[in-house]
Amino acid sequence: MAEKITLSNLTPSRGSTQTRKRVGRGPGSGLGKTSGKGHKGHKARTGGATNPGFEGGQMPLYRRLPKRGFTNPFKVTAQAVNLSQLKKVSATEVSPETLYSAGLIGKLDQPVKLLGTGDADRSYTVRGVALSASARTKIEAAGGKIEG
Repeated sequence: MAEKITLSNLTPSRGSTQTRKRVGRGPGSGLGKTSGKGHKGHKARTGGATNPGFEGGQMPLYRRLPKRGFTNPFKVTAQAVNLSQLKKVSATEVSPETLYSAGLIGKLDQPVKLLGTGDADRSYTVRGVALSASARTKIEAAGGKIEG
């Protein structure tokens, strides 16, 4: 019968653990003096690791390439919703809340823009949503209203 496994009799499987390499313990250990690091040089020093972009002293790629452009940290991108997707909204009112509940947008705290791809299948009342020019004309043509 197999012995019950408990925390007191757990052991690692054979060959999975190795004894720690004790360096700098004299010439008889085989890892004395330079402790397996060779003679001098950057990698023989304490903390002697190079940064990820280091190329042996050559000017690294990230410094050789030209720097261009600018990333605006205040840019706000609107969540796009097409007119053809409004079929999923059960109500005739289109607002960020109704679009969120229909699963058409992922976040309520980011702006939403209604785009004119597709057709308005019924008259919608649009509140709190930005519209493209084509979406505005299609909604108004279908008898919808745009508020705010």
